[in-house]
Amino acid sequence: MNIENKLSNIESIVQSGLDEKKTCTILELINATHLFPKELFDEFKLYDEYLPQIKVLPLTLEQKFLHLLWEIFDKLPLSLITNFAVPFRRILAQKLFKKCGKNFIAMEGVRFNFGQNIEVGDDVFLNREVFLDGKGGITLGNFVTLTEKVEIYTHSHLEYNHGKRIYAPVKVEDFAKVFSHSMLLPGIVVGEQAVVAARSVVTKSVDPNTFVAGIPAKPIRERKNRGRSKQQLGHVWFHNAAFQE
Repeated sequence: MNIENKLSNIESIVQSGLDEKKTCTILELINATHLFPKELFDEFKLYDEYLPQIKVLPLTLEQKFLHLLWEIFDKLPLSLITNFAVPFRRILAQKLFKKCGKNFIAMEGVRFNFGQNIEVGDDVFLNREVFLDGKGGITLGNFVTLTEKVEIYTHSHLEYNHGKRIYAPVKVEDFAKVFSHSMLLPGIVVGEQAVVAARSVVTKSVDPNTFVAGIPAKPIRERKNRGRSKQQLGHVWFHNAAFQE
């Protein structure tokens, strides 16, 4: 079975609604049955299920299966085949996330919790090892890019009682870019067309068209747009706009 046919079969199965049998079929299609024995289906629990927010954001059985497939996939040689891996993750994300727009791209190592509390616009690109803490809610606008090892956090702990948590959503607006190893903290908004420099820690909201850098991140200058905006900024992630229609 070639790549196109395999992906088509997987998409049909996922769109029909996952159960244990269908999940097993997908594990067979991606050659992953050795990583998850069938006898574990009756008792396995995910990391999310041990977090306090599970009371607010309960997982359906289908969501558990989708998370399982997402996590298992990165442990397979098949995940290295980009023309299979990108569409495969896209198929899962369309069901895992609260919203997932067209042309979504996620590379290997992208991890998240509570996908049902994450909204993703069109043409969003998540590079290797991005982490999304969905507990408080995350919204990524159209043509947003998060490059390698960007982390977004939507909760914090009180110093006097670690068991007390505060949740606040994070939003990254259209055409914003967040560069490698940067961290976005709870409650902030990265404005439209803003740029966060590499290794920055963003503790306050970023104005539109603003370039910020540092720990904590501070405004440095306006984005060098040269009079361009939105589509003119050329947020194309791969050569010849691969995976972007």
